Amino acid sequence: MAGEFTDSKRDTGLSEKNVGTFGQAEDLKSVVSRHTEEYDLFVAKSNPTAINQADGHKLRQALDSRHVSMIALGGALGTGLLIGTGSALKTAGPGAILVAYGAIGLVVYIVMTALGEIACWVPMNGFANYGKRYCDEALGFACGYTYLIKYLILPANQLTAGALTMQYWIDRDRVNPGVWITVFLVVIMVINFLGVRFFGEIEFWLSSLKVVTCLGLIILLWVIALGGGPTHDRIGFRFWNDPGAFLHYTDSSKDLYIGGSTGRFVSFVAVLVTAVFAYLGTELVAITFGETRNPRRAIPKAVKLTLYRILVFYVLSILFVGMCVSAKDPLLLGASGTNAGASPFVIAIKNAKIDGLDHVINACILLFVMSAANSDVYVCSRALYSLAADGYAPKFFTKTNKLGVPYYGLIVSFLFCLLAYMNVSSGSAEVFGYFVNVVSLTGLIAWACILLFHIGFMRALKAQGFDRNKDTVYRSPLQPYASYACFVICSIVILIKNFTVFLGDSFTYKNFITGYIILPVFFICYFGYKFFYKTKWLSPTEVDLDTFRDVIDAEFEQYEAEDAERKAVREAEGKKYDKEWFYEKFLGWIF
Repeated sequence: MAGEFTDSKRDTGLSEKNVGTFGQAEDLKSVVSRHTEEYDLFVAKSNPTAINQADGHKLRQALDSRHVSMIALGGALGTGLLIGTGSALKTAGPGAILVAYGAIGLVVYIVMTALGEIACWVPMNGFANYGKRYCDEALGFACGYTYLIKYLILPANQLTAGALTMQYWIDRDRVNPGVWITVFLVVIMVINFLGVRFFGEIEFWLSSLKVVTCLGLIILLWVIALGGGPTHDRIGFRFWNDPGAFLHYTDSSKDLYIGGSTGRFVSFVAVLVTAVFAYLGTELVAITFGETRNPRRAIPKAVKLTLYRILVFYVLSILFVGMCVSAKDPLLLGASGTNAGASPFVIAIKNAKIDGLDHVINACILLFVMSAANSDVYVCSRALYSLAADGYAPKFFTKTNKLGVPYYGLIVSFLFCLLAYMNVSSGSAEVFGYFVNVVSLTGLIAWACILLFHIGFMRALKAQGFDRNKDTVYRSPLQPYASYACFVICSIVILIKNFTVFLGDSFTYKNFITGYIILPVFFICYFGYKFFYKTKWLSPTEVDLDTFRDVIDAEFEQYEAEDAERKAVREAEGKKYDKEWFYEKFLGWIF
């Protein structure tokens, strides 16, 4: 159900004496080195824009499977879950948001499994590389740059959200928001400049705290729903009956009301869009694959756990929030902003007469925001690196320091983070809000592109005589139908993202323009590159499925040999059930 991982032996070009025994790690290292050098030479000759992976241009493979797994989870768990569910609940009702979040969760899972399959074949540094390899060079260019736009702007938005969260405790009249923005920015840049291993550890523990927070809130809401709070009011599914599970559509800003089944459908579609943005960021784990140790083990694990985590952290959270908070609750209807006051979790706690927990939740929101800002800066620098490595951006963006950090990309990200200071002035905050709305569509476009890459990959496998059941390391389930169906869904949601601007007598053109402008930018990038460089869409027989594959195969055998050697040493020392074994068997399913 959660995809399939196979260990079938592929033709790696290695002799039998080099595989199957864990004592040959050094031989495998020499093979990997030789193959890498040969392929660097091949790529440099066939594509003059490619970056030779010499010293000073290399990323470090320092992320373990636990880092990748938690970055995948941390990318999805954010304020969209803790706060964004409130606006969705009051728009459509508890039943509608449960169905909407569940449906989009299924789409996210298919997107992640599709990404996992192509990444396990040959891991790349970014989305642009997959587009160039399996579909069209122009599609890689367009996808890479629209995704980069998202992560140029998002860190500034997260820093702003962090400053607003601090205002729950300290008013902006006492401490200017610029002070908090400066503190957060310095911390984030230091973490990113200290290398990917340090970044991975920080994100692992921050994401672990996110997990503990979400699990604690889910259990707390469950207890409240069953009458275990101080009020001892057994709520159950009361609010599903009154005001109802599926609400009619209302918009107070336009004095608009749509009743009947039409109104319920409009509300559901509106929340469907909200649900999409709550999941955005799940795909950012793909940026880490180039710095992952043994990606053919780490990637499938991170992807397979996505399904369980969606079911637990999203579906259960939405279910219990809908049970504990009425869609017509005065606190919910009057909520605004990004602090604890707007969170339906806090409203449920207040209604249950539990004192003091709102401050805890606000601290958790601050934690979520800072983790998101940290990972967004990381993704921005690596997205620039991957574009440069593939010839889409100036070559100096591939330069790295001794820790393997692409510092020019981090500098660019830092400069865009300074946009957060626009919010020091309340007048410019509105302009910045429109600016953020511009980039909110990029995640959806990235999902659609990932599905296109996977469709091109599957068609190429079939045309070139490969068997997905035998030759792939990891397989996405329900294919090829799932990728086609989810691509259609993503395309529809892209088109209806801001459809509510057309409802009623007034037309909010600013929301319409800022909500959709990234779509023509994407097509301008695609067709502009296509016409300028005369690229074409690759036929299945033209797709390159071989370059670098034997290098990845050899690396996989090397990593497996090293892991087998470590396991044998532990068993020889009588440490079969050490902390590593305990983590893999138990904690690894959650953290």
